[in-house]
Amino acid sequence: MLIVCPRSKWIISFPICITSLYHFQNYPIMKYHNSTQDNNSTSAADFIKFVNNSPSPFHAVEEAIIRLKEAKYEEIKECVSWRGKLKKEGKYYFTRNRSTIVAFAIGGKYEPGNGFSMAGAHTDSPCLKVKPISKKVKEGYLQVGVEPYGGGLWHTWFDRDLSVAGRVMVETEKNKFEHKLVKVERPILRIPTLAIHLDRDVREGFKFNNEVHLTPLIATVSNKLAENNEKHHPALLDILAQELKCKEVNEIHDFELCLYDTQPSTIGGAYEEFIFSARLDNLMMSYALLIGLINSTKNISESLCDDSNIRLITLFDNEEIGSTTAHGANSLLLETTLRRICSAFAEPGYDTIFEETIHKSFMISADMAHAVHPNYCEKHEENHRPQMNQGVVIKTNANQRYATTSVTSLILRQVAKKYKVPLQDFVVRNDSPCGSTIGPMISANLGLRTLDIGNPQLSMHSIRETAGTKDVDHAIKLIKAFFEDFAEIDRNITVD
Repeated sequence: MLIVCPRSKWIISFPICITSLYHFQNYPIMKYHNSTQDNNSTSAADFIKFVNNSPSPFHAVEEAIIRLKEAKYEEIKECVSWRGKLKKEGKYYFTRNRSTIVAFAIGGKYEPGNGFSMAGAHTDSPCLKVKPISKKVKEGYLQVGVEPYGGGLWHTWFDRDLSVAGRVMVETEKNKFEHKLVKVERPILRIPTLAIHLDRDVREGFKFNNEVHLTPLIATVSNKLAENNEKHHPALLDILAQELKCKEVNEIHDFELCLYDTQPSTIGGAYEEFIFSARLDNLMMSYALLIGLINSTKNISESLCDDSNIRLITLFDNEEIGSTTAHGANSLLLETTLRRICSAFAEPGYDTIFEETIHKSFMISADMAHAVHPNYCEKHEENHRPQMNQGVVIKTNANQRYATTSVTSLILRQVAKKYKVPLQDFVVRNDSPCGSTIGPMISANLGLRTLDIGNPQLSMHSIRETAGTKDVDHAIKLIKAFFEDFAEIDRNITVD
C-alpha cells in the first residue's frame, strides 16, 4: 500500500496483510455489560447524586435529613426532654452543629437495658477552607486566602475548576440570624501551576509551599469592585449574596466555606465498574450507613417490630482533624445520646441501665479502606490486598489503630455469611505507618465492642478518588443485615 503526503515529497510504502485486515473488519464487537441496569449500579447512581449534592459536611447532613424525612423519621432536639417522646418502633434523628447527624429506630421488642446496634462514619473530607480574612491582592490578581483542612493530597487541587460551598450566617431580620447553605455551582476559583519552562526542577518532583503557592485566583484587579469589606473581596461576597438572594451584602455576617471541585462525580471505566469522585472518603460509607438503616426500617418493617435492640447511626464531623470537637467522635455526643435514650425508657431507680446497655451493644466504625494499587502493589502486605468490587474490607491492626478484635470480626462475618456479602481483610505492612479511625476512640471512651470496616478505594485524599460501583451495594446490604440480625447473633456469643 502506498500513502502519498500531498504537502511533502515523501511517499510511504508498507505491506498490509489482507487476511488480517479482513479478520479485523469482521471481528465481532464485544458489547459491554451496562451495569446501570442492575441493582449495584442503581445504588451507585443514587450515591453519585448524594455526593454531588454534598460538597460540604453541612450539605451531607442536609441530604441525610431529606432521605430520613422521606423514610418517616421524626426530628427531635437535643435542647428539649426526650422522656415521653420516644416510643417503640419510633424513628428519630437530630443534628449537632448541622454537620453531625444521629438517626435511630427503636425495636418493637426493646426493653430497658437491651443493647444498641450501631454504626458510625464521618461527613468531612480533606479540603481547603476560606480563611476568616481571605482578601489578598498580588501582581494584578485578586486572590482568596485558604487554609488546608485535614491531610489532603494538595497537589491534586492545582489546575482544577474550583468553587465554594458551606454555611453562611445571614441576618434575616433585625438582630435575628439564620444558618443558610450555599453552593456556588460555577467555577470561580483556580490554583494555577507554574509553567514547566519556568521551573525545570519540577521534573524531579512537584514541590510547593502551602502558604505561598496554594492560593487561588478569583479575579483580576481591573475587575475590582468598590471596597466595602476589610476581610473578603467584594467579588466573593457579591456571589454569595446573589446565591442566597440577600438584599444587601451586609446581611452576610460570617461563613464556613469549603472549596470543592465543580467536576461532577460520575460512573466510569470501560464496563462502568468505577466511581470517579471527590469525597469518597468518607461520604461513601456515610451513604451506606444511612441507606442501610433506612432500608432496615422501611414501613416499620417486620424486622424492626421483632427487634429487641435500638438501631443507630452517627455521622460525625471533624474525623479528618482528630475528632476532638463538640460534634466529633471524641466528644461526649454518642455517650450522652445513649444515656438519654436509655433514661427515656428506664424506671426510676434503674441506675445501672447504661452500663448494662453498653455491654450488650456493638459499634461498626465505617471508613474507607485502601485498595491495592496496580502501579504500587508493593505498598500492600502480600496477603492483604483488597480489590475494588470484591467486597467490604475488615481492617485489623495489632496496635489497635483499628478497633477490630476476633470477637467483633466474628460477629460481622456471621452476618455477612448469612446474607452472602463478600468480605476482605486488610492490615498494613510492618514497615508502614497505620492510619486510624473513629473506632478506637469510641471503643475506649465507652468500653464498647467495635469493629473497623470500609469499602476499598484508590487515591484516598485526592481531589478525585476512585472506588467500585458494586461495593456501594455490598456495604448497604451488609449494614442492613447487621441491623436486622445483630441482636439474634449476639445471643449466641458469650465473651465477658
